[in-house]
Amino acid sequence: MKKLLLMSLLLVCGISFASAQAEIKFEKLTHNFGTFSETEGKVSCVFTYTNVGDAPLVINQAVASCGCTVPEYTKTPVQPGETGQIKVTYNGKGKFPGHFKKSVTVRTNGKVEMTRLYIEGDMTAKEEQQ
Repeated sequence: MKKLLLMSLLLVCGISFASAQAEIKFEKLTHNFGTFSETEGKVSCVFTYTNVGDAPLVINQAVASCGCTVPEYTKTPVQPGETGQIKVTYNGKGKFPGHFKKSVTVRTNGKVEMTRLYIEGDMTAKEEQQ
């Protein structure tokens, strides 16, 4: 009888613990820089997110699709109802001018474990700016 009671208690505790989960919600998933010159150097944007779940949200990693794009993100757990930011910087200097579209893959401990953010724009060459 004690075993049955103990197993039931563990099952109830396990179910209630499993139902508490973080969930990330971004204000936007894409940012367009528009047209800018290579002479401007780096351009940056910020993606803001909210933890709409009921457990602390942790970003495990944010990985860019190439070396010209660098993400920086909130390292501390984001509590339910609070916000965090991912700053994405694109450095097109010395790269091919024209249209670009890059992605940043964000992995979390949340209900949705992976989200992709996108940046895009049109970089004009130095020579075209006169």
